[in-house]
Amino acid sequence: MDLTLTPDMILVLGLVGFTIAMLVLEWVRADVLAVLIVVVIGITGLLPLDQLFEGFAGNAVISLIAVMIMGAGLDRTGVLNKAASLILRLARGVESRLSLAINAMAGGLSSIIQSQALSALFLPVISRVSARTGVPLRRMLLPMAFMILAGTNTTLISNSPLILLNDLIASADRNLPPGAQTIEPFGLFAVTPVGLLLLFAGLGFFALFTRKLLPDTEAEQPKVTPGRTESYFAQTYGLEGEVIELTVTAESPLVGMSVNEAESLTGGPPILAIKNGNESRLAPPGDQLIWVGTVLGVLGPRPQVTDFAQAQNCRVSGRLRALADMFNPTRAGISEAVIPPSSRFIKQEVGALRLRKRYGISVLAVNRGDQVFRGEDVRKTALRAGDTLVLHSFWRDLQLAAEDRDLVPVTDIPSEEQRPSKIWHALIFFGLAMALALFAGLRLSVAMMTGAIGMLLTGVLNMDEAYSAINWRTIFITACLIPLGWTMDSTGAAAWLAQEILHHSGGLPQWVLQAGVAILALLFSQVMSNVGATVMMVPMAINIALASGGNPGLYAMLVAISTSNTFLIPSASPVLLIVAGPGGYRTKDFMRVGLPLTIILLVLSLIGVNLLFKFHV
Repeated sequence: MDLTLTPDMILVLGLVGFTIAMLVLEWVRADVLAVLIVVVIGITGLLPLDQLFEGFAGNAVISLIAVMIMGAGLDRTGVLNKAASLILRLARGVESRLSLAINAMAGGLSSIIQSQALSALFLPVISRVSARTGVPLRRMLLPMAFMILAGTNTTLISNSPLILLNDLIASADRNLPPGAQTIEPFGLFAVTPVGLLLLFAGLGFFALFTRKLLPDTEAEQPKVTPGRTESYFAQTYGLEGEVIELTVTAESPLVGMSVNEAESLTGGPPILAIKNGNESRLAPPGDQLIWVGTVLGVLGPRPQVTDFAQAQNCRVSGRLRALADMFNPTRAGISEAVIPPSSRFIKQEVGALRLRKRYGISVLAVNRGDQVFRGEDVRKTALRAGDTLVLHSFWRDLQLAAEDRDLVPVTDIPSEEQRPSKIWHALIFFGLAMALALFAGLRLSVAMMTGAIGMLLTGVLNMDEAYSAINWRTIFITACLIPLGWTMDSTGAAAWLAQEILHHSGGLPQWVLQAGVAILALLFSQVMSNVGATVMMVPMAINIALASGGNPGLYAMLVAISTSNTFLIPSASPVLLIVAGPGGYRTKDFMRVGLPLTIILLVLSLIGVNLLFKFHV
């Protein structure tokens, strides 16, 4: 029976179109947009009010929260630091082994740790490996990020689209036509055979083509000595020189000036530390005043600093004396940090953030693609997701700032494993969660939350740390877009779309329809969040399968896997944005590496999912 387009269908399709447009144009933050959509659905009565916010208590959202908490627990106990040591032992100084070990470990861990969290946690690990071996970050970060995305398809634990799948299937079951067979929900490892196929294909791809697709500009060396941090920052950001002490005399025009005013003078070097009397401070606030006898710790080449000192009637010390302890490399130094997509710093100017006063951190430069902002330009730079900041601070202050997750340190900074004695507690409860999900028949949310609460009760994490570990932006987007998928089903909009697609497709064979659905899902995920693409595509894919005589479960799984293959543009995935800055990648790098990998994984997904449903499901 042909479906007729109703006002409710038109409204839902309009909301879908509006959501896609806003996610592409980014005129409204994605989480604000998601809340707006759920409110509009409630006001227009497209869903009963008692179902409107059920997404927040849904299996997918609770599972994501628990997985994020457990991932933080594994990191807090030093599991990833041990992973870095294991990678180095396995590689034995050979770059090809090193790349394979990194990609395999990242891809494997992504099956149990949420991808964005894993990429942020792995950045300092890979930085440590790069510093110890001399292998450029550029040749390691992008393959690692791609393998994280490919590896998420291995289980229903950490992949947001796959976690959403059972909720969307349950919604579809409620709206099936009379007599239609219900779609069975997927088990925790139902997708594992297909995920392993994609994972091994990705490993083989990078083992064969990494050097060709990401060539090194320097002479190739099978074993390289560790690079010097000072030369790296000088070459990359133009931050040359050393820390020098200047003492302000009574005749100096700096007397009475603020730190910002002194840095704005012609030839003024960055002021990293200040000492007034007995009070010393690293990263002094811009409004702190300079007086007679003030000792300044400035960064720059000695000839230029000497010229500045002479012009300002300051005495130059031959070596660090008053501030020596503050610049001890075990306590402080220069580091890099990336702005993640969920950061509150995005669209704010560096100067307005007042990082010196809030955290004791000086921003020396901002790297954005081909641009490097230094000096006075830094304070006026409005930050974007993926920007790399060059910072100077105490390591302790940087760690405290990183806990808010507004920046992700990339540099391997000296730190102690915070709770190494709890490592077995973390591993035991993580294993318990997996066992409960696999063997006890519990819902994924209950099993994962059991592991999370176990880590909290045994002191692996405290509750404040658990709250900080949760990416609330991801949670709100997921929870608020779920009702949009429900309305696609309940109003018949998904069925109408499927009817129109089949009407114009002219009775194409199943493999052509499957390929079309997979490609459409993949393209949607490049311009909007993979959660949004999954919510919109799964109901339509299920209805196409029902109308064409295909397997609706197969189509649903194919959509969820395809929306995870976001390799083509960095803005399509937070994982890619996080590595773009530190690796110095351009969009053409993602296209050059991502396009062939996308095609390979798309073909293998179609083959793998069909074989899986033929023999096992």
